[in-house]
Amino acid sequence: MNKDAFFLLLTAVLTGIIIVLTCALVVTRNTNKQLVSQLREMTIEEEAQEMAQEETEEPEIAEQELAQAQTAVSSHTRAQVSGTSFSGLSRIRGRVNTSEINPVNFENPDLNVLRQMGTEQYLISFFAGEEFYKNREYDRAITEYTASINRNADFLESYVSRGNAWMRKNDFSRAIDDYSRAIRMNSARAEIFNYRGFARLSDASLRSSNIDRMNEINRAIDDFTRAISLNRNYVDALINRSHAFYQIGNYDKTIEDCSAIIALEPANAVIWNRRGSAWYRKEEDDKAIHDFSEAIRLRRNYITALRNRGNAWLSKGEREKAEADFEEAARLER
Repeated sequence: MNKDAFFLLLTAVLTGIIIVLTCALVVTRNTNKQLVSQLREMTIEEEAQEMAQEETEEPEIAEQELAQAQTAVSSHTRAQVSGTSFSGLSRIRGRVNTSEINPVNFENPDLNVLRQMGTEQYLISFFAGEEFYKNREYDRAITEYTASINRNADFLESYVSRGNAWMRKNDFSRAIDDYSRAIRMNSARAEIFNYRGFARLSDASLRSSNIDRMNEINRAIDDFTRAISLNRNYVDALINRSHAFYQIGNYDKTIEDCSAIIALEPANAVIWNRRGSAWYRKEEDDKAIHDFSEAIRLRRNYITALRNRGNAWLSKGEREKAEADFEEAARLER
């Protein structure tokens, strides 16, 4: 076979593969939904690698504020922690997170090839938006998702992806609007309820009125609950709901959710720390110390859990043990 014949054969095979993939995406909507859902989900192993590689100050915002507030509390006072910021939280599992809000570009299809094949323009715009999103060009991504919606108002994935892009720009109200539209189109997608719940938690942090803030957190809890009702072992939604319950002072529900998470992910140090914090608020110091100790065992040099355990030791009158934890936390910070 000469070179020209070989390249013609190779081109024909590649074109055939692209045609099959594109037709499957356009014609089989249910398959498309499953694919998008699978692409957005990160595995626990991937997130564990991220936690090891991307440990920075930013993911610790909520916990650091909690630790500072608790450190300022005397051994006889458990003041309600309020005003925790959601805005800087990362994708790492364990905090309120957006691990799923990360559209993938469907194996990077060549837009020029899709145009030559006569693929519908709304899909080309959607794929272009995914490419811009992946490159963190969120304004351009939003422009393409909007073009996709204008060409096909019934294509749910463009609303979800545009909502994700609004989230990256901290425009939470627009994200909520897009997720709500997607939910009206398909109310059986657990992950979209989780996305909207996270957007509502983020929006709550911007509310100046405590009543408005509490109302928005309760709406977020409703969304997380709906997501969990659709997927009983939905760890991301459980993590988010446990954080929301903590924010409104419902420590019994926080403990309940954290226990469910621990049953699914027993090595999740952050959730052991969160449950310990809820026990501490309930003045169950022995249970709090147990959970903080488990968090420290799972994650060496866990400064926040050390400080939290120090406060629990203080509450029990164990000053030497408390001082040892505080000194170790201070040493690790240096």
